[in-house]
Amino acid sequence: MSILEAFRMAITSLHGHKLRSSLTLLGMVIGVFAIIVSVTAVKVIDVYFKDKLQFLGSSTFTISRTPAIQMGPSDRSMRNRPPITYEQVQRLERAMAIPVAISPFEDFSLGKAKYGERETEPNVSLLGSNEHVLVNFSFEVEQGRGITEQDVQYARSVVLLGNDVVEALFPNETPVGKTIRFDGRKFEVIGTLKSKGNFLGFSQDNRIIAPITRLMSAYGVPNRNIASVSVRVRDQRMVPAAMDEATGRMRTIRKVPPGDDNNFELTTNDSMQGVFDAFTATLTTAGAMIGLIALIAAGIGIMNIMLVSVTERTREIGVRKSIGAKSRDIMRQFLFEAFFLCQIGGLVGILLGVLVGNLVAVRFDISGAFPWDWAFGAVALVTVISLVFGGYPAFKAARMKPIDSLRYE
Repeated sequence: MSILEAFRMAITSLHGHKLRSSLTLLGMVIGVFAIIVSVTAVKVIDVYFKDKLQFLGSSTFTISRTPAIQMGPSDRSMRNRPPITYEQVQRLERAMAIPVAISPFEDFSLGKAKYGERETEPNVSLLGSNEHVLVNFSFEVEQGRGITEQDVQYARSVVLLGNDVVEALFPNETPVGKTIRFDGRKFEVIGTLKSKGNFLGFSQDNRIIAPITRLMSAYGVPNRNIASVSVRVRDQRMVPAAMDEATGRMRTIRKVPPGDDNNFELTTNDSMQGVFDAFTATLTTAGAMIGLIALIAAGIGIMNIMLVSVTERTREIGVRKSIGAKSRDIMRQFLFEAFFLCQIGGLVGILLGVLVGNLVAVRFDISGAFPWDWAFGAVALVTVISLVFGGYPAFKAARMKPIDSLRYE
């Protein structure tokens, strides 16, 4: 019997037992779906974070009181760390021997921005920084100019507007040179920022940036914690040396006793990506393990169904052998039936998994992904399952004796 004929007979047999084939198929679909949906969603998130984390740049690192990204509950010692104050940031800038550009970045208020009769929603962030904010945090000026050293030195009431604020307050006019109000305070608009889009569904353009000295004066709290301090070096190769020096300077400034752990964190793009890689690897492994268990259960189901099929078709096997079919022909037919079930279930599971996994991309308006490596791996895996779990029923069918099969009732 030719391979083509074996395929035809396998399809005919599966078509003749639709309910049984469908139930067996469902188990395989669920198993492959569990693997593909998890790895697809993780891949979408991973690509997204790799793209968004580029704002740190390869020549910068960040100093903060607690880890920039933290998995699980924070330990008490971290919660009790003293704040990183603006005065400490200034001392660090003066103390560094390696040439660096240091830019603090702190959120001072959340509220409405107003211009004339127009106003924004009450969710605009007022942030304080200095003249290095554009380069250190990858902002670009669309109109006007950025914050200068003189703006910071003289604590001028000037601001840069994010794209969402511009659209809300100045839909039909140029904002540069106009005066807006925020929390009852007046600020002159010196420039606007190019749009940075959304991050996890939250707009990165719904913000106003002003000289940190002006906001420290307006909002008080001189010992408030500066959320993020970006340090940029001229040459990427100097990052490790600058980090070592910054660590030593900060320990001195913050009076950390010798032998004690740092009470601050230094973070680079690579270290943040490493945290995400570990997190996504855990999610991928968990999803793959759940899917593998489901696939093994589906494989056992296929074996049981095939054994039942062998029993039901005993007389058919006897008739075929009596008219010349060889054992390998019988074995090939049953293996093909198992192969078809697994491959169809695998393909359906892959398609459904990719579609559902990419709902994450649709939800956060980001690029989709297709896990080609896992898809090919899933096809290979279901093929192995079809051979392993379909092999025994096929072998049992092939070993049947024609006379005994024909006598079976």
